[in-house]
Amino acid sequence: MATQNADGSLRVVDGFSRIVRLGEGLAHTGRLSEGAMARAYQALAACAQRIEAREPIAIGCVATQACRAASNGQVFLNRIEKDLGLKFDVISAEDEARLSVLGCASLLEPQTEHAMIVDIGGGSTEMSWVSPSAVLSAHLDPPILSWGTCPLGVVTLAEDDPEPESGNKQVWYEGLVTRLAETISRVGEAQHLQQAFANGQGDIIGTSGTVTSLAGVFLDLPRYNRSRVDGMWFDVADCRATIAKLLSQTRDQRAANACIGYDRADLVVIGGAILDAVLRVWPAKRVRVADRGLREGVLMRLMAAHGARP
Repeated sequence: MATQNADGSLRVVDGFSRIVRLGEGLAHTGRLSEGAMARAYQALAACAQRIEAREPIAIGCVATQACRAASNGQVFLNRIEKDLGLKFDVISAEDEARLSVLGCASLLEPQTEHAMIVDIGGGSTEMSWVSPSAVLSAHLDPPILSWGTCPLGVVTLAEDDPEPESGNKQVWYEGLVTRLAETISRVGEAQHLQQAFANGQGDIIGTSGTVTSLAGVFLDLPRYNRSRVDGMWFDVADCRATIAKLLSQTRDQRAANACIGYDRADLVVIGGAILDAVLRVWPAKRVRVADRGLREGVLMRLMAAHGARP
């Protein structure tokens, strides 16, 4: 939530997030499970209470991959609207990618020839290729050179190819990254830009809980600190070393890290594998970490629609 300053700009006054794994089991059943809907309902009830307390002039709610794919997704959202008064729009994968670009626009370097925004979600991963200078001059409708989505998400992969509790986890990890890279190499229509990235003329921006968690672990933060993480440049070698460190740990050891916690302990390495696969296909020396993205894109459009300056 944000409020308007005297000069017309906005400042964030409240934030809330919770991992609910809404897409848990979806790949196998085609439906949102009762447990997943119950977790999401509880989280949205908490959001509704915060919203009611703030009395905002406008509210923007969007639903993504899980509700797009689930046969009962709209039924669930209808229940949320009836019970909690929150009306959700189920947005397309393309609009999801565009909103993520908009939300991350301020982290783009205008002098860089190309950039790719990677959003690793629970049920899918979205990738968008842009020209930073064009995005920064386009305001609320950023042009995208190419975009693509693939059904590779941390929750679905954790179900289909879970991390082994014992044995050679490195072999499992390498096999997973190899398979993911094969899929990612076919996403989008930007393969002609790969050489530019290899030559250092392309930046990668990672926007997801995976990337921010890895950054927090690397920085050895005693508790997650958005101001330290958002916008930092994460050397790829350090990123891979952090993933390797987490791979060698048990779930309980990861859960003890304040930047991961129990809910993400079984997902962070799988998310790291997706990021690693992206970096093998789209080589870069560093990744810019974004604790922003889709949510901020929605907020910026909402602000502009009501006369405020983002």
